[in-house]
Amino acid sequence: MKTRITEMLGIEYPIVQGGMMWVGRAELASAVSNGGGLGIITALTQPTPEDLYKEIARCREMTDKPFGVNLTILPTIKPVPYDEYVLAAVEGGVRVIETAGRSPAEFMPLFKQHGVKVIHKCTSVRHALKAEAVGCDAVSVDGFECAGHPGEDDVTNLVLLPAAGAKLSVPMIASGGIGTGRQLAAALMLGAEGVNMGTRFVATQEAPVHQNVKQAMVDADERQTTLIFRSLRNSARVFSNSVAREVVSIEGRPGDTDFADLQPLVAGVRGREQVLEQGDVEGGIWTAGQVIGLIDDIPTCGELLARMVREAEQIILARAKALSAANKPAGLVEHA
Repeated sequence: MKTRITEMLGIEYPIVQGGMMWVGRAELASAVSNGGGLGIITALTQPTPEDLYKEIARCREMTDKPFGVNLTILPTIKPVPYDEYVLAAVEGGVRVIETAGRSPAEFMPLFKQHGVKVIHKCTSVRHALKAEAVGCDAVSVDGFECAGHPGEDDVTNLVLLPAAGAKLSVPMIASGGIGTGRQLAAALMLGAEGVNMGTRFVATQEAPVHQNVKQAMVDADERQTTLIFRSLRNSARVFSNSVAREVVSIEGRPGDTDFADLQPLVAGVRGREQVLEQGDVEGGIWTAGQVIGLIDDIPTCGELLARMVREAEQIILARAKALSAANKPAGLVEHA
């Protein structure tokens, strides 16, 4: 299955693993890459740029296939040395970087100098066009269904993908709510040349996440996510557990929301330790997309990738054959 994305990234299948805080480690990234997709190490999961450099080296010991690094650039209370993380990735030999949040414009000269392919994640057409204008090689267009931050426009991929595809020249990757071969086929029909998956890869054997979390995703349906931080215009889609519902309740009170009232509930360390590591799915906030309604098993990454591509190819060929048959002139006889 060749597209501009597979050719650009040097991968077999047009499937990219999304950057995920605490989850995008060498174990998962290498498994996705070995399965034919593009694995992604999440830079800021590593406490220092030096640790990122070591994680890249560790991933390279697990795969000889291409993999990338995600760098999400956002305002923070504690300053983050983004330039040092960028250098760690580049000096570590990474040649694919997924950026998100703020524009990567300030880093583009360095990326270009080292032959790095840059994919910028966007939640709107206007941001995708801006990414193209500053020199990004591809964009990952993130629909409202996604886990994490969907932006504030609330546009789903059924509209967002063709709207962006109609105006972009660079390749587009569909991101948000995707986890099956049928959806891969649909994304290609909507103008994408690959898909980006986060939530679906959490429910795989290699994901460094407690089994209870993976099973909760299998047991859930598409209604079991909720949006928090809407009152702060920093919306985030998370699994709908008791903690998330308490956050939504606080935000629904009259008057402006004070983040100080939410902070103990949404602390990242609480979600990482109690949920992802200890397996208490009610212990804190954890991100999940609406695709949880389509997850019914916990395969290896290799099994998942092969299955998705096989399903997509079967659907595309079957529909093409059906359309061809439907459009034949009446009475036309085929000869063997």
